[in-house]
Amino acid sequence: MNLQTLRNEVHYANIMLPRCGLVAMHSGNASGFDPQSGCVLIKPSGVDYDTLRPEDLVEVTLDGVPRTPSGLKPSVDLPHHLYVYRHRPDIRGIIHTHSKYATAFAALERSIPCCLTAIADEFGGDIPCTPYVDNEGDHIGEAIVAAMGRSPAVLLGRHGVFAFGHSPRAALKAAVMVEDVARTVWLAMQLGVPVRLPPEEIAKWYDRYHQRYGQSV
Repeated sequence: MNLQTLRNEVHYANIMLPRCGLVAMHSGNASGFDPQSGCVLIKPSGVDYDTLRPEDLVEVTLDGVPRTPSGLKPSVDLPHHLYVYRHRPDIRGIIHTHSKYATAFAALERSIPCCLTAIADEFGGDIPCTPYVDNEGDHIGEAIVAAMGRSPAVLLGRHGVFAFGHSPRAALKAAVMVEDVARTVWLAMQLGVPVRLPPEEIAKWYDRYHQRYGQSV
């Protein structure tokens, strides 16, 4: 996609976060990466979602150098987004939230067990949770990349959720789904101990979802 299309998509991903119940007030952010221009677009720091415009998104290089003099500061989470883009070249969109149920697992530094076919479909196993790390330097980015595997979402211990995808919309879908399954697993835990799917069953569901689900293009 061209840079204007990416700008519109990153804007859409950001404004959908409160609409999907994934953020409160100014928390959270969405970004997108265009490998052709080397440009990253991300939500500006502390700007209300209901006033956010596509032109308000902050444009930087992969090294964090501003590309346009918008006068707005980028999200304080920009270094973590940049680290992931630099170390996972397959990723084009990142979402960060503090969505309630998923973050409850993060508060316990507990992964979300793959006890549902919906988790096997989208995440291909447990949704991993990192240990707690501070926000200095690349500590958060390093923890996220180390934990990712093939999961399009990672819980950051005692902090929140990072979700990823081949586009900002794909990352948004992962962020919505991680909160949805976290809520279901939490409800199941009120009744008993969720039972993990066997690895071979996880593999079958993951393969069907990623190879045969939906409409061919």
